[in-house]
Amino acid sequence: MKFIHLSDLHIGKRLNNCSLIDDQRFILGKILETARREKPDGIIIAGDIYDRTVPSEEAVAVFDDFLFAASGICRAVFIISGNHDSPERIAFGGRLTEKSGVYVSPVFSGKISCVTLTDEYGELDVHMLPFIKPLHVKQYYPDAEINDYTDALRTVISYARIHKERRSVMIAHQFVTGSLEGGSEESIVGGLENVDSFVFDGFDYTALGHIHRSQNVTGNIRYCGSPLKYSFSEAGHKKTVTMVEIKEKGNVSITEIPLVPKREVCEIKGSFRQVMDMKDDIPEETYLHITLTDEDDVHGAYSALLSVYPNLMKLDYDNMRTRSTEEACGITESEVNDPMLLFERFFEERSGHKMNSEQQGYISACIEDLWGGAE
Repeated sequence: MKFIHLSDLHIGKRLNNCSLIDDQRFILGKILETARREKPDGIIIAGDIYDRTVPSEEAVAVFDDFLFAASGICRAVFIISGNHDSPERIAFGGRLTEKSGVYVSPVFSGKISCVTLTDEYGELDVHMLPFIKPLHVKQYYPDAEINDYTDALRTVISYARIHKERRSVMIAHQFVTGSLEGGSEESIVGGLENVDSFVFDGFDYTALGHIHRSQNVTGNIRYCGSPLKYSFSEAGHKKTVTMVEIKEKGNVSITEIPLVPKREVCEIKGSFRQVMDMKDDIPEETYLHITLTDEDDVHGAYSALLSVYPNLMKLDYDNMRTRSTEEACGITESEVNDPMLLFERFFEERSGHKMNSEQQGYISACIEDLWGGAE
């Protein structure tokens, strides 16, 4: 059984307020070309179909075109909702689309939906678990001990009908401990959303979504990554299509097929003159973040650079002045990205001592309620 594993399409996403819809339409076309060439039995889409819970009409149309084409290439398409999706919108019409081989995870109701496929090696179960939080699970298993995301996933999977003698695939959209973030994901602070990988023991392959960097977390628990670079922090990443082939139980092979985007996302650094001289080496359409190292601000630099690099998205300076400003501010990049660290700094400055474990636990719970409860 051969599958294409996709996730984090984020259709409708913008990069520095620039629409990426043409880039997404292009890369989805490249994925369809790969599918026609590789002839998979199924395509897995592990969540974050759209970038917003209420996607634009254009974003919906792009995915509709992709899904229609994909359903004509392979026998099954499997879709779960991610943390950026509206589960209700993704699940709408799911019972009808099953007739076309498009299987969509329903809104979570305490159970994991499952589809069974058959090939020359026998039956293979595909389990579809949409993005869930502990509070989602507690309402269906009030007597279970659920203190974190690991407990929540462990509880749901323990109640699922898993045939251990058969081959099985789990599709999920969670942050598994040990994975490396890509840089543009939306994560809950303080590691509160982490799921330990052992909860997926027993599955021949776990197709994960949520992290934008392709990687095997451990064994055959894998993130395929996003098909496009969605922030400049991902500029150095290589985007691929993950191909998974499962023969007899326990025999799993994984390959990556490179994806070449319509426009690259790059960062370049140097003096104004050096950057201007790079124009022959960088395709004009590249999405760029430029950092100038000139000690004095260059008058009209942005306009001059924009005339050479029309997709210049961001311009910064790295010199003695900017470094001294950052040092004076005294807030590290990790603190900017982590409200828990920011609050700990604020608490210590105000009280003169560090937070104790009880106080840290209370603030972590408050942050989880604020960030974790938002779509």
